[in-house]
Amino acid sequence: MSATVKSTTKYKKGKMTALDYFLFIVLIIAALLILIPFLNVIAISFSTPKEYADNPLMIFPKHPTLASYKALFSDGSILTGYWNTIKLLLAGLPLSLFLTSSMAYGLSRNKFPGKKLIFFLVLFTMIFNGGIVPLYLVMKTLHLTGSLWSVILVGSFSAFNMILMMNYFQSLPESLMESARLDGAGEWRILVSVVLPLAAPIMATITLFYGVAYWNSWYDAMIFLRKAEQLPLQNVLRTIIVESSTNASNASSVDAVGKQAFSTGMKMAAVFVTMVPIMCFFPMLQKHFAKGVLTGAIKT
Repeated sequence: MSATVKSTTKYKKGKMTALDYFLFIVLIIAALLILIPFLNVIAISFSTPKEYADNPLMIFPKHPTLASYKALFSDGSILTGYWNTIKLLLAGLPLSLFLTSSMAYGLSRNKFPGKKLIFFLVLFTMIFNGGIVPLYLVMKTLHLTGSLWSVILVGSFSAFNMILMMNYFQSLPESLMESARLDGAGEWRILVSVVLPLAAPIMATITLFYGVAYWNSWYDAMIFLRKAEQLPLQNVLRTIIVESSTNASNASSVDAVGKQAFSTGMKMAAVFVTMVPIMCFFPMLQKHFAKGVLTGAIKT
């Protein structure tokens, strides 16, 4: 009898209410609003010029074709952009994680000399910055203009990410660090052997933040880089979009309209191939993302 009462009570607690149904419908609509434009981009990239002209809001192309992708990869600019972006990630991501974690660990220790002053200076940069002209002059003085290292160094440190990581480090028990010091470990050994293994959530979160920032980087590359073969993926995508818009504005004949539609297919294909890798990268770190942001955002 008691088992029947418990199961009935459990069923009532898990029963859907009118508010639950309402929220479920709202979330379904919101998901469709996000998913439908995404599907439309993919459909246009696989469509023919005539099919796109007949139905620009298609979801599933009736006669799919790879013509846009063949034209997109024919000149090799997308592949060059991929390689340059991969170089940014391979060099910039470890550097960013090293700078952020080492500074966050130092500022998370109560006995760190000059902690308040250094933290204020870091916080100051979130509100004010010198601007792009002084930054360009610095890179020119260092002879880094025209090099990928200029883009890497500009995006190698984020005050926001450092504060998140610092707050996470402060949430770790101080007794762990004291035990390591009693065993003769130095601060670097404590950071590498004690703190970082316990900081997997925030490390995954910061890795995701920096990875997305490097992948989407285009403004710094536009300023510091001059050669087309040095441009990262997002700058190549920007060039394709600008050329497509130019073709659309200059279309004045039936043949030009056909080329315009094909250019739109190339543009959508470029959008698709540039966002797929980062979309595949996100699920691998998603399980740590919420915990890392939540703990790092709470002031302890």
